[in-house]
Amino acid sequence: MNGSNSSTSVLQWTIVALTAAAMYVCWPLWPALVLAAWTAALARPLLVRFERVLKGRRRAAAVLSLLLFLVLALPLVAIVLGVVSGAQQLAHLIAQQSSAQGALASIATGTGASPTPRLPNDVASALELVRRYGAQSANFLQNIAGAAASGVIALFIYFAGAHAFLLHGSSLWVWVRRHSPIEAGHLERYSAAFHETGRGLLVGVGLTSATQGAVATLAYLALGVPSWWVLGPITGLASMIPVVGSGLVWAPLTFGFFLTGHTIKGSVLAVLGFAVISSVDNLLRPVFAHFGSLRMPTFLLFVSLFGGMAAFGAWGAILGPLIVRLWIEALAVQSDALRATSASAANSSSAFVKCVEGSGPDRAKPQA
Repeated sequence: MNGSNSSTSVLQWTIVALTAAAMYVCWPLWPALVLAAWTAALARPLLVRFERVLKGRRRAAAVLSLLLFLVLALPLVAIVLGVVSGAQQLAHLIAQQSSAQGALASIATGTGASPTPRLPNDVASALELVRRYGAQSANFLQNIAGAAASGVIALFIYFAGAHAFLLHGSSLWVWVRRHSPIEAGHLERYSAAFHETGRGLLVGVGLTSATQGAVATLAYLALGVPSWWVLGPITGLASMIPVVGSGLVWAPLTFGFFLTGHTIKGSVLAVLGFAVISSVDNLLRPVFAHFGSLRMPTFLLFVSLFGGMAAFGAWGAILGPLIVRLWIEALAVQSDALRATSASAANSSSAFVKCVEGSGPDRAKPQA
C-alpha cells in the first residue's frame, strides 16, 4: 500500500515538473499561441462557409480563412508600427519643450518643433556623423534584425497554430478533456472564459476603440493637427480609460488651439470631442458587445490592461485581462462547488431527520 502511494506521489510531482518545464519552453511564444487560438475560434464560421463552397475540402478552406485574416491584419500591423514610431517622435518633441504651454502648442499646431536635421554635404561631415553615431546605429540595426527574426518566428507560429486549431481543434479539445485533472464541467467553463476574453478584447473593446480612434483621426486631420495619424489611434486607446476616456487626448489639443490663438479650431474640436468622439463609445459599444463582450467591470479591465503591460510589456495588454478573467471564473467555479456541496449536505441532513422522525418511538403504529 505504501509503495503504491509513493509511486502515485512521484508520478504527480513528475507531471508538475514536466508541466512547468513545458510552460517555460512555450512561454516566449505564448502571444502567438493565444492569438492563434482566438483567431481559430473567430474564423470557424468562415471555415464552415468556405468548406461548403469547396465541397468538403477542409484544409483548403482553412488556408483561405487564414489568408483572409492575413489580408486584414497586414494594414493593422503597418498602422501599429507607424503609430509607435510617431509616438516616440512626439514624446521626444514634448520633452524638448520648456513648459506645458509650449508642449500643448507644439502638439496642436506644430509650433516649437525641432528643426529638421541637415544631411552632410561633404566627406568630412559624413565621416564625423559616422564617428559620432556609428556605434549607436550598429546597435540599433542589430536590435532591429533580432526583433525582425523573432517577429518572423512568432508570425509563423501564429499561422501554423491557427491552421492546426482550425483543422484539429475539436480532437485536441477531446484529448485535453480526457487527460486533464480538472473536471470536465469546470474545464468547459474555463474554455468559455478564455474565448470570451478573446472575443471581448478583439471585437468588443478593439472595434469600439478603433472606431473612436478613426473618428478622432478624421477630426484631427480636418483641423490640421500635425500628428493626426499618431494622436488619432492614441485617442482610441485612451477611450478605454475610465472617467476621462478619449478626453485625455482631445481636451489638451483643444487648449493648445486656444493658447496659440486658433479659437475657431479649438471651439470646433471641443464640440466634436463632446458630441462625436466621446459619444461613439456609448453608441457603438452595445452594438459590438452583441458580437463579443467581456464580462468584466470597466475599471477592472483598465487595471488588468495597463497592469499587464507594466508587468509583461506590450503583450501584457492581452495576458493581463486573460489572467484576471480566468481568476474571476475560478472564483465562480469554487463558489458554485461550495454551494452545491452545502445543498447536498442540507438535503442529506433533511432526509436523515425525516427518517428519524418517521421511525421515532412516539409515533404510534395504526391499530389493526
